[in-house]
Amino acid sequence: MTEDEFSDALVELAHLFDWKVAGFRPARTKHGWRTAVRYDGKGFPDLTLVHPNGSVIFAELKADKGRMSPEQVEWQRIMELAARYANGVRHVVWRPRDASDIATVLSFGRITDWTV
Repeated sequence: MTEDEFSDALVELAHLFDWKVAGFRPARTKHGWRTAVRYDGKGFPDLTLVHPNGSVIFAELKADKGRMSPEQVEWQRIMELAARYANGVRHVVWRPRDASDIATVLSFGRITDWTV
């Protein structure tokens, strides 16, 4: 399963449970593939999920053998520190093998088994 396929399946599940989802993907330019970010945006998580109940998830998506870049690790570190003070905010690294846990989180415990 590719990261894009995984992302699409996860967003479909999130929408079933009223999450709004934002994600940014690279585009081909004359200089190669680039993702338009500014300031400290390099390595920002793949998806930002926001639920009307106040829950916010910053999700880095990886294939089962994918590795995080140093910039992604730094975002993870700073977001986990911030989450200590912001109730309902969390940073996660999700892989296809985490499908059941993902379903439990996104469905608020209503689904505990999901296959991607």
